[in-house]
Amino acid sequence: MNTNKITIAYGDGIGPEIMQSTIEILNAAGADLEYDVIEIGEKVYLSGSKFGISDSDWKTLENNKIFLKAPITTPQGGGYQSLNVAIRKTLGLLANVRPCISYAPFVDTNFANINLVIVRENEEDLYAGIEHQQTDEVVQCLKLVSVQGSEKIIRYAFEYAKAHNRQHVTCMSKDNIMKLTDGMFHKMFNKIALEYPEISTDHYIIDIGAAKLASDPERFDVVVTLNLYGDIISDIAADVAGSVGLGGSSNVGENFAMFEAIHGSAPDIAGKDIANPSGLINGACMMLVQMGKASIAEKIQNALLKTLEDGIHTGDIYKLGLSKEKVGTKAFTQALIERLGQLPSTFKPVHLNHDAKPIVIKTEPKKPIVKKLVGTDVFIDWSEDNRSGRLLGEKISQFMTGNLQLSKISNRGVEVYPAGHSSTFCTNHWSCRFVGKELCEPKDIILLLQQFEALGLEVIKTENLYTMDGQAAFSAA
Repeated sequence: MNTNKITIAYGDGIGPEIMQSTIEILNAAGADLEYDVIEIGEKVYLSGSKFGISDSDWKTLENNKIFLKAPITTPQGGGYQSLNVAIRKTLGLLANVRPCISYAPFVDTNFANINLVIVRENEEDLYAGIEHQQTDEVVQCLKLVSVQGSEKIIRYAFEYAKAHNRQHVTCMSKDNIMKLTDGMFHKMFNKIALEYPEISTDHYIIDIGAAKLASDPERFDVVVTLNLYGDIISDIAADVAGSVGLGGSSNVGENFAMFEAIHGSAPDIAGKDIANPSGLINGACMMLVQMGKASIAEKIQNALLKTLEDGIHTGDIYKLGLSKEKVGTKAFTQALIERLGQLPSTFKPVHLNHDAKPIVIKTEPKKPIVKKLVGTDVFIDWSEDNRSGRLLGEKISQFMTGNLQLSKISNRGVEVYPAGHSSTFCTNHWSCRFVGKELCEPKDIILLLQQFEALGLEVIKTENLYTMDGQAAFSAA
Protein backbone atom coordinates (compact mmCIF):
# COMPACT_ATOMS: atom_id res chain seq x y z
CA MET A 1 0.00 0.00 0.00
CA ASN A 2 1.21 3.49 -0.90
CA THR A 3 1.19 5.27 2.44
CA ASN A 4 1.15 8.66 0.68
CA LYS A 5 -2.04 7.95 -1.27
CA ILE A 6 -5.30 9.20 0.20
CA THR A 7 -8.90 9.40 -0.94
CA ILE A 8 -10.48 12.84 -1.23
CA ALA A 9 -14.01 14.01 -1.98
CA TYR A 10 -14.94 17.56 -2.93
CA GLY A 11 -18.49 17.24 -1.63
CA ASP A 12 -21.35 19.71 -2.06
CA GLY A 13 -22.03 23.38 -1.39
CA ILE A 14 -18.80 25.07 -0.30
CA GLY A 15 -17.05 21.70 -0.29
CA PRO A 16 -15.24 22.07 -3.65
CA GLU A 17 -13.91 25.52 -2.70
CA ILE A 18 -12.53 24.59 0.70
CA MET A 19 -11.15 21.27 -0.56
CA GLN A 20 -9.29 23.05 -3.36
CA SER A 21 -7.87 25.46 -0.79
CA THR A 22 -6.79 22.59 1.48
CA ILE A 23 -5.11 20.64 -1.35
CA GLU A 24 -3.18 23.74 -2.46
CA ILE A 25 -1.91 24.24 1.10
CA LEU A 26 -0.98 20.56 1.54
CA ASN A 27 0.98 20.62 -1.72
CA ALA A 28 2.71 23.91 -0.90
CA ALA A 29 3.70 22.63 2.55
CA GLY A 30 5.40 19.56 1.07
CA ALA A 31 2.92 16.92 2.25
CA ASP A 32 3.89 14.76 -0.77
CA LEU A 33 0.49 13.12 -1.13
CA GLU A 34 -1.26 11.40 -4.01
CA TYR A 35 -5.01 11.82 -4.35
CA ASP A 36 -7.72 9.43 -5.51
CA VAL A 37 -10.83 11.53 -6.05
CA ILE A 38 -14.27 10.03 -5.48
CA GLU A 39 -17.69 11.63 -5.93
CA ILE A 40 -20.07 11.63 -2.98
CA GLY A 41 -23.08 13.59 -1.85
CA GLU A 42 -26.25 15.03 -3.28
CA LYS A 43 -25.66 14.19 -6.94
CA VAL A 44 -24.89 10.56 -6.10
CA TYR A 45 -27.90 10.33 -3.78
CA LEU A 46 -30.21 11.64 -6.49
CA SER A 47 -28.81 9.14 -9.01
CA GLY A 48 -30.28 6.37 -6.85
CA SER A 49 -27.63 5.65 -4.19
CA LYS A 50 -29.12 5.26 -0.71
CA PHE A 51 -25.85 6.28 0.97
CA GLY A 52 -24.57 8.88 -1.51
CA ILE A 53 -21.55 6.81 -2.62
CA SER A 54 -21.04 4.22 -5.36
CA ASP A 55 -19.86 0.65 -4.79
CA SER A 56 -16.61 1.27 -6.67
CA ASP A 57 -15.82 4.28 -4.49
CA TRP A 58 -16.31 2.15 -1.38
CA LYS A 59 -13.45 0.04 -2.73
CA THR A 60 -11.26 3.12 -3.12
CA LEU A 61 -11.88 4.07 0.50
CA GLU A 62 -11.03 0.60 1.73
CA ASN A 63 -7.84 0.43 -0.32
CA ASN A 64 -6.38 3.80 0.69
CA LYS A 65 -7.40 3.70 4.38
CA ILE A 66 -7.25 7.53 4.70
CA PHE A 67 -10.17 9.75 3.61
CA LEU A 68 -10.21 13.56 3.54
CA LYS A 69 -13.80 14.61 3.03
CA ALA A 70 -15.45 17.94 2.32
CA PRO A 71 -18.99 18.51 3.62
CA ILE A 72 -21.91 17.07 1.66
CA THR A 73 -25.65 17.64 1.38
CA THR A 74 -28.02 14.78 2.24
CA PRO A 75 -31.38 15.29 0.47
CA GLN A 76 -34.35 15.49 2.81
CA GLY A 77 -36.80 12.59 2.93
CA GLY A 78 -36.96 9.81 0.39
CA GLY A 79 -35.14 7.24 2.52
CA TYR A 80 -31.71 8.82 2.07
CA GLN A 81 -29.28 7.82 4.80
CA SER A 82 -26.36 9.77 6.23
CA LEU A 83 -23.10 8.97 4.42
CA ASN A 84 -21.12 10.04 7.48
CA VAL A 85 -22.96 7.56 9.68
CA ALA A 86 -22.64 4.82 7.03
CA ILE A 87 -18.87 5.30 6.71
CA ARG A 88 -18.33 5.49 10.47
CA LYS A 89 -20.25 2.27 11.13
CA THR A 90 -19.20 0.27 8.06
CA LEU A 91 -15.49 0.97 8.46
CA GLY A 92 -15.42 0.80 12.26
CA LEU A 93 -14.53 4.43 12.99
CA LEU A 94 -14.98 4.15 16.73
CA ALA A 95 -13.78 7.62 17.79
CA ASN A 96 -14.78 11.07 16.60
CA VAL A 97 -12.16 13.53 17.89
CA ARG A 98 -12.90 17.26 17.80
CA PRO A 99 -10.31 19.70 19.19
CA CYS A 100 -11.71 23.09 20.13
CA ILE A 101 -9.35 26.07 20.52
CA SER A 102 -10.04 29.77 20.94
CA TYR A 103 -8.00 32.16 18.79
CA ALA A 104 -8.36 35.24 20.97
CA PRO A 105 -7.80 38.10 20.63
CA PHE A 106 -7.90 37.75 16.83
CA VAL A 107 -11.16 35.80 16.65
CA ASP A 108 -13.96 37.17 18.81
CA THR A 109 -14.83 35.03 21.84
CA ASN A 110 -15.69 35.54 25.49
CA PHE A 111 -13.17 32.88 26.49
CA ALA A 112 -9.54 33.41 25.55
CA ASN A 113 -8.12 30.13 26.86
CA ILE A 114 -10.27 27.34 25.45
CA ASN A 115 -8.17 24.32 24.59
CA LEU A 116 -10.27 21.20 24.89
CA VAL A 117 -10.91 18.01 22.94
CA ILE A 118 -14.22 16.20 22.68
CA VAL A 119 -13.93 12.45 22.12
CA ARG A 120 -17.28 11.13 20.93
CA GLU A 121 -18.42 7.54 20.54
CA ASN A 122 -19.04 7.18 16.83
CA GLU A 123 -20.86 3.96 15.95
CA GLU A 124 -23.87 3.31 18.18
CA ASP A 125 -26.24 5.07 20.62
CA LEU A 126 -29.29 6.67 18.96
CA TYR A 127 -27.19 7.16 15.81
CA ALA A 128 -27.63 3.47 15.05
CA GLY A 129 -30.72 4.94 13.36
CA ILE A 130 -33.05 2.06 14.26
CA GLU A 131 -36.57 3.50 14.27
CA HIS A 132 -40.05 2.02 13.99
CA GLN A 133 -43.57 3.43 13.92
CA GLN A 134 -45.55 1.01 16.06
CA THR A 135 -48.97 2.63 16.26
CA ASP A 136 -50.55 5.59 14.53
CA GLU A 137 -49.56 7.64 17.60
CA VAL A 138 -46.16 6.31 18.68
CA VAL A 139 -42.75 5.90 17.06
CA GLN A 140 -39.62 4.59 18.74
CA CYS A 141 -35.89 5.04 18.30
CA LEU A 142 -33.62 2.42 19.84
CA LYS A 143 -30.66 3.60 21.91
CA LEU A 144 -28.03 0.87 21.64
CA VAL A 145 -24.96 1.06 23.88
CA SER A 146 -22.56 -1.87 24.05
CA VAL A 147 -19.93 -2.85 26.60
CA GLN A 148 -17.33 -3.08 23.84
CA GLY A 149 -18.26 0.26 22.26
CA SER A 150 -18.14 2.02 25.62
CA GLU A 151 -14.84 0.45 26.59
CA LYS A 152 -13.18 1.31 23.27
CA ILE A 153 -14.16 4.98 23.23
CA ILE A 154 -13.32 5.54 26.91
CA ARG A 155 -9.93 3.86 26.54
CA TYR A 156 -9.32 5.96 23.43
CA ALA A 157 -10.04 9.14 25.41
CA PHE A 158 -7.54 8.22 28.12
CA GLU A 159 -4.91 7.11 25.59
CA TYR A 160 -5.44 10.35 23.67
CA ALA A 161 -4.95 12.37 26.86
CA LYS A 162 -1.80 10.40 27.63
CA ALA A 163 -0.36 10.81 24.11
CA HIS A 164 -1.03 14.55 23.99
CA ASN A 165 0.07 15.41 27.53
CA ARG A 166 -3.42 16.29 28.73
CA GLN A 167 -4.11 16.02 32.43
CA HIS A 168 -7.87 15.63 32.89
CA VAL A 169 -10.71 13.59 31.36
CA THR A 170 -14.39 14.40 31.91
CA CYS A 171 -17.21 11.93 31.24
CA MET A 172 -20.69 13.20 30.33
CA SER A 173 -23.80 11.02 30.39
CA LYS A 174 -27.44 11.03 31.48
CA ASP A 175 -27.35 8.04 33.81
CA ASN A 176 -29.71 9.62 36.33
CA ILE A 177 -32.47 8.83 33.79
CA MET A 178 -31.07 6.15 31.44
CA LYS A 179 -29.67 3.95 34.17
CA LEU A 180 -28.83 0.94 31.97
CA THR A 181 -27.41 2.51 28.79
CA ASP A 182 -25.75 5.66 30.12
CA GLY A 183 -25.27 3.92 33.44
CA MET A 184 -23.10 1.28 31.80
CA PHE A 185 -21.06 3.99 30.06
CA HIS A 186 -20.44 5.85 33.34
CA LYS A 187 -19.52 2.64 35.19
CA MET A 188 -17.07 1.74 32.42
CA PHE A 189 -15.52 5.20 32.70
CA ASN A 190 -15.03 4.81 36.45
CA LYS A 191 -13.49 1.37 35.96
CA ILE A 192 -11.03 2.41 33.23
CA ALA A 193 -10.07 5.63 35.05
CA LEU A 194 -8.46 3.47 37.76
CA GLU A 195 -5.89 2.33 35.17
CA TYR A 196 -4.72 5.92 34.60
CA PRO A 197 -3.95 7.31 38.08
CA GLU A 198 -1.83 10.10 36.58
CA ILE A 199 -4.94 11.57 34.87
CA SER A 200 -7.61 13.27 37.00
CA THR A 201 -11.28 12.70 36.17
CA ASP A 202 -14.81 13.89 36.84
CA HIS A 203 -18.34 13.30 35.56
CA TYR A 204 -21.19 15.63 34.59
CA ILE A 205 -24.80 14.87 33.79
CA ILE A 206 -24.98 15.96 30.15
CA ASP A 207 -27.40 18.85 30.63
CA ILE A 208 -25.31 20.66 33.24
CA GLY A 209 -22.18 19.58 31.39
CA ALA A 210 -23.39 21.28 28.22
CA ALA A 211 -24.26 24.38 30.24
CA LYS A 212 -20.75 24.45 31.74
CA LEU A 213 -19.23 24.09 28.27
CA ALA A 214 -21.15 27.19 27.25
CA SER A 215 -20.48 29.22 30.42
CA ASP A 216 -17.04 28.02 31.55
CA PRO A 217 -15.36 26.04 28.72
CA GLU A 218 -11.85 26.77 29.96
CA ARG A 219 -12.31 24.28 32.83
CA PHE A 220 -12.36 21.31 30.40
CA ASP A 221 -9.47 19.37 28.91
CA VAL A 222 -10.67 16.08 27.34
CA VAL A 223 -14.38 15.24 27.32
CA VAL A 224 -15.62 11.73 26.46
CA THR A 225 -19.28 11.04 25.84
CA LEU A 226 -21.84 9.10 23.84
CA ASN A 227 -22.66 9.71 20.20
CA LEU A 228 -25.63 12.10 20.26
CA TYR A 229 -24.35 14.14 23.22
CA GLY A 230 -20.93 14.44 21.58
CA ASP A 231 -22.45 15.75 18.37
CA ILE A 232 -24.32 18.46 20.26
CA ILE A 233 -21.64 19.59 22.70
CA SER A 234 -18.87 19.72 20.08
CA ASP A 235 -20.87 22.32 18.14
CA ILE A 236 -21.55 24.22 21.37
CA ALA A 237 -17.85 24.26 22.22
CA ALA A 238 -16.79 25.27 18.70
CA ASP A 239 -19.27 28.14 18.57
CA VAL A 240 -18.32 29.39 22.05
CA ALA A 241 -14.68 29.36 20.96
CA GLY A 242 -15.44 31.72 18.11
CA SER A 243 -16.67 29.89 15.04
CA VAL A 244 -17.87 26.45 13.97
CA GLY A 245 -16.07 27.23 10.71
CA LEU A 246 -12.67 26.80 12.39
CA GLY A 247 -13.20 23.28 13.69
CA GLY A 248 -11.79 20.10 12.19
CA SER A 249 -12.36 16.52 13.26
CA SER A 250 -11.04 13.01 12.85
CA ASN A 251 -12.98 9.76 12.73
CA VAL A 252 -10.57 7.01 13.69
CA GLY A 253 -10.79 3.22 13.71
CA GLU A 254 -8.33 0.36 13.90
CA ASN A 255 -7.63 0.24 10.14
CA PHE A 256 -9.18 3.36 8.65
CA ALA A 257 -9.55 7.08 9.35
CA MET A 258 -11.67 9.90 7.93
CA PHE A 259 -10.97 13.62 8.38
CA GLU A 260 -13.31 16.55 7.82
CA ALA A 261 -14.54 19.94 8.94
CA ILE A 262 -17.27 19.90 11.57
CA HIS A 263 -19.53 22.32 9.69
CA GLY A 264 -22.02 21.56 6.94
CA SER A 265 -22.07 22.25 3.22
CA ALA A 266 -23.56 25.80 3.52
CA PRO A 267 -25.15 25.84 0.04
CA ASP A 268 -26.34 29.43 0.55
CA ILE A 269 -22.78 30.74 0.21
CA ALA A 270 -21.46 28.18 -2.29
CA GLY A 271 -19.53 29.54 -5.26
CA LYS A 272 -19.17 33.03 -3.78
CA ASP A 273 -15.50 32.73 -2.70
CA ILE A 274 -16.36 33.66 0.89
CA ALA A 275 -16.16 30.31 2.74
CA ASN A 276 -13.63 29.82 5.52
CA PRO A 277 -11.46 26.76 4.72
CA SER A 278 -9.91 26.60 8.21
CA GLY A 279 -12.07 23.72 9.47
CA LEU A 280 -11.02 21.41 6.66
CA ILE A 281 -7.42 22.63 6.93
CA ASN A 282 -7.41 21.69 10.62
CA GLY A 283 -8.96 18.32 9.75
CA ALA A 284 -6.20 17.77 7.19
CA CYS A 285 -3.58 18.54 9.82
CA MET A 286 -5.07 15.85 12.06
CA MET A 287 -4.78 13.53 9.05
CA LEU A 288 -1.10 14.36 8.60
CA VAL A 289 -0.39 13.51 12.23
CA GLN A 290 -2.18 10.18 11.78
CA MET A 291 0.00 9.50 8.71
CA GLY A 292 3.26 10.24 10.55
CA LYS A 293 3.68 13.66 8.94
CA ALA A 294 3.43 15.76 12.10
CA SER A 295 6.15 18.17 10.94
CA ILE A 296 4.02 19.17 7.93
CA ALA A 297 0.93 19.56 10.12
CA GLU A 298 2.93 21.73 12.49
CA LYS A 299 4.09 23.97 9.62
CA ILE A 300 0.52 24.43 8.33
CA GLN A 301 -1.01 25.10 11.75
CA ASN A 302 1.62 27.71 12.59
CA ALA A 303 1.00 29.38 9.24
CA LEU A 304 -2.72 29.39 10.00
CA LEU A 305 -2.10 31.02 13.38
CA LYS A 306 0.18 33.58 11.75
CA THR A 307 -2.50 34.39 9.18
CA LEU A 308 -5.13 34.84 11.87
CA GLU A 309 -2.95 37.04 14.08
CA ASP A 310 -2.04 39.17 11.05
CA GLY A 311 -5.76 39.98 10.88
CA ILE A 312 -6.43 38.35 7.52
CA HIS A 313 -9.91 36.96 8.05
CA THR A 314 -12.79 35.53 6.06
CA GLY A 315 -16.21 37.08 6.53
CA ASP A 316 -17.46 34.63 9.16
CA ILE A 317 -14.82 35.76 11.70
CA TYR A 318 -14.16 39.30 10.42
CA LYS A 319 -14.83 42.00 13.02
CA LEU A 320 -13.98 45.66 13.05
CA GLY A 321 -11.26 46.41 15.56
CA LEU A 322 -9.96 42.84 15.53
CA SER A 323 -9.48 42.16 11.83
CA LYS A 324 -7.30 44.04 9.38
CA GLU A 325 -8.40 42.63 6.04
CA LYS A 326 -11.56 40.85 4.94
CA VAL A 327 -10.71 38.24 2.33
CA GLY A 328 -12.33 35.44 0.40
CA THR A 329 -11.43 31.77 0.29
CA LYS A 330 -8.76 32.11 -2.41
CA ALA A 331 -7.06 35.11 -0.85
CA PHE A 332 -7.05 33.46 2.59
CA THR A 333 -5.47 30.37 1.07
CA GLN A 334 -2.75 32.40 -0.61
CA ALA A 335 -2.06 34.34 2.59
CA LEU A 336 -1.59 31.10 4.51
CA ILE A 337 0.72 29.65 1.85
CA GLU A 338 2.85 32.80 1.98
CA ARG A 339 3.30 32.25 5.73
CA LEU A 340 4.38 28.61 5.57
CA GLY A 341 7.58 28.32 7.57
CA GLN A 342 6.75 31.32 9.76
CA LEU A 343 5.79 31.18 13.44
CA PRO A 344 3.11 33.24 15.16
CA SER A 345 4.34 35.90 17.58
CA THR A 346 1.25 36.39 19.76
CA PHE A 347 -0.13 32.85 19.69
CA LYS A 348 1.97 30.12 21.22
CA PRO A 349 3.56 28.23 18.30
CA VAL A 350 2.32 24.70 17.70
CA HIS A 351 4.86 22.00 18.60
CA LEU A 352 3.69 18.48 17.80
CA ASN A 353 5.23 15.17 18.77
CA HIS A 354 6.91 14.10 15.54
CA ASP A 355 7.27 10.55 16.85
CA ALA A 356 3.58 10.18 17.74
CA LYS A 357 2.02 6.86 16.76
CA PRO A 358 -1.64 6.17 15.97
CA ILE A 359 -3.54 5.17 19.11
CA VAL A 360 -4.21 1.44 19.32
CA ILE A 361 -6.98 0.26 21.63
CA LYS A 362 -6.83 -3.14 23.31
CA THR A 363 -10.00 -4.23 25.06
CA GLU A 364 -10.27 -6.69 27.93
CA PRO A 365 -11.52 -10.22 27.22
CA LYS A 366 -15.24 -10.59 27.71
CA LYS A 367 -16.13 -12.22 31.02
CA PRO A 368 -18.93 -14.84 31.10
CA ILE A 369 -22.10 -13.92 32.96
CA VAL A 370 -25.14 -15.86 34.16
CA LYS A 371 -28.11 -14.72 32.07
CA LYS A 372 -31.62 -15.86 33.02
CA LEU A 373 -34.96 -15.23 31.32
CA VAL A 374 -37.46 -14.09 33.97
CA GLY A 375 -40.29 -12.57 31.96
CA THR A 376 -41.27 -10.43 29.00
CA ASP A 377 -42.81 -7.08 28.14
CA VAL A 378 -45.54 -7.41 25.51
CA PHE A 379 -46.36 -4.18 23.66
CA ILE A 380 -49.78 -3.85 22.10
CA ASP A 381 -51.72 -1.34 20.00
CA TRP A 382 -55.06 -0.87 21.78
CA SER A 383 -57.50 2.03 22.28
CA GLU A 384 -60.76 0.73 23.70
CA ASP A 385 -61.02 1.89 27.33
CA ASN A 386 -60.73 5.67 27.34
CA ARG A 387 -56.95 5.34 27.79
CA SER A 388 -56.97 4.46 31.51
CA GLY A 389 -55.45 0.98 31.29
CA ARG A 390 -57.76 -0.57 33.89
CA LEU A 391 -60.13 -2.31 31.49
CA LEU A 392 -57.14 -3.69 29.57
CA GLY A 393 -55.54 -4.98 32.76
CA GLU A 394 -58.72 -6.70 33.89
CA LYS A 395 -59.24 -8.25 30.47
CA ILE A 396 -55.73 -9.68 30.33
CA SER A 397 -55.68 -10.86 33.95
CA GLN A 398 -58.92 -12.77 33.53
CA PHE A 399 -57.85 -14.86 30.58
CA MET A 400 -54.07 -15.28 30.83
CA THR A 401 -52.87 -18.62 32.21
CA GLY A 402 -49.50 -20.36 32.49
CA ASN A 403 -46.17 -19.59 34.09
CA LEU A 404 -46.13 -15.93 33.02
CA GLN A 405 -48.40 -13.67 35.05
CA LEU A 406 -49.31 -10.02 34.43
CA SER A 407 -47.29 -7.78 36.77
CA LYS A 408 -48.15 -4.31 35.52
CA ILE A 409 -49.15 -2.26 32.50
CA SER A 410 -47.36 0.96 31.60
CA ASN A 411 -47.84 3.64 28.98
CA ARG A 412 -44.92 5.79 27.81
CA GLY A 413 -42.88 4.44 30.73
CA VAL A 414 -45.46 5.25 33.44
CA GLU A 415 -47.29 2.49 35.35
CA VAL A 416 -51.07 2.72 34.85
CA TYR A 417 -52.23 -0.71 36.14
CA PRO A 418 -52.76 -2.00 38.80
CA ALA A 419 -51.42 1.24 40.28
CA GLY A 420 -51.88 4.46 38.37
CA HIS A 421 -53.36 7.91 38.34
CA SER A 422 -56.39 9.13 36.44
CA SER A 423 -54.51 12.23 35.25
CA THR A 424 -51.85 10.24 33.37
CA PHE A 425 -52.05 10.84 29.63
CA CYS A 426 -52.02 7.57 27.69
CA THR A 427 -51.54 6.76 24.03
CA ASN A 428 -52.59 3.56 22.25
CA HIS A 429 -49.12 2.04 22.87
CA TRP A 430 -49.24 -0.20 25.96
CA SER A 431 -46.51 -2.24 27.62
CA CYS A 432 -47.77 -5.30 29.50
CA ARG A 433 -45.16 -6.81 31.81
CA PHE A 434 -45.28 -10.52 32.55
CA VAL A 435 -43.07 -12.16 35.16
CA GLY A 436 -42.61 -15.89 35.61
CA LYS A 437 -43.75 -17.68 38.76
CA GLU A 438 -40.67 -19.82 38.16
CA LEU A 439 -37.77 -19.72 35.70
CA CYS A 440 -39.04 -18.95 32.20
CA GLU A 441 -38.49 -20.73 28.92
CA PRO A 442 -39.16 -19.49 25.36
CA LYS A 443 -42.21 -21.78 25.17
CA ASP A 444 -43.82 -19.70 27.95
CA ILE A 445 -43.64 -16.61 25.76
CA ILE A 446 -45.01 -18.49 22.75
CA LEU A 447 -48.01 -19.61 24.83
CA LEU A 448 -48.51 -16.06 26.06
CA LEU A 449 -48.56 -14.65 22.54
CA GLN A 450 -51.09 -17.30 21.49
CA GLN A 451 -53.38 -16.11 24.31
CA PHE A 452 -53.04 -12.50 23.12
CA GLU A 453 -54.01 -13.68 19.64
CA ALA A 454 -57.06 -15.49 21.05
CA LEU A 455 -58.12 -12.29 22.85
CA GLY A 456 -57.87 -10.29 19.62
CA LEU A 457 -55.13 -8.04 21.01
CA GLU A 458 -52.58 -6.76 18.48
CA VAL A 459 -49.02 -7.46 19.64
CA ILE A 460 -46.52 -5.05 18.06
CA LYS A 461 -43.34 -6.26 19.79
CA THR A 462 -41.93 -8.08 22.78
CA GLU A 463 -38.87 -7.39 24.93
CA ASN A 464 -37.57 -10.27 27.01
CA LEU A 465 -36.67 -9.58 30.63
CA TYR A 466 -33.37 -10.97 31.86
CA THR A 467 -31.26 -10.97 34.97
CA MET A 468 -27.49 -10.69 34.49
CA ASP A 469 -25.53 -12.26 37.33
CA GLY A 470 -28.66 -12.02 39.44
CA GLN A 471 -29.30 -8.32 38.78
CA ALA A 472 -32.42 -7.10 36.96
CA ALA A 473 -31.37 -5.95 33.49
CA PHE A 474 -34.50 -3.97 32.65
CA SER A 475 -36.15 -0.73 33.72
CA ALA A 476 -38.79 -0.61 36.42
CA ALA A 477 -41.79 0.38 34.26
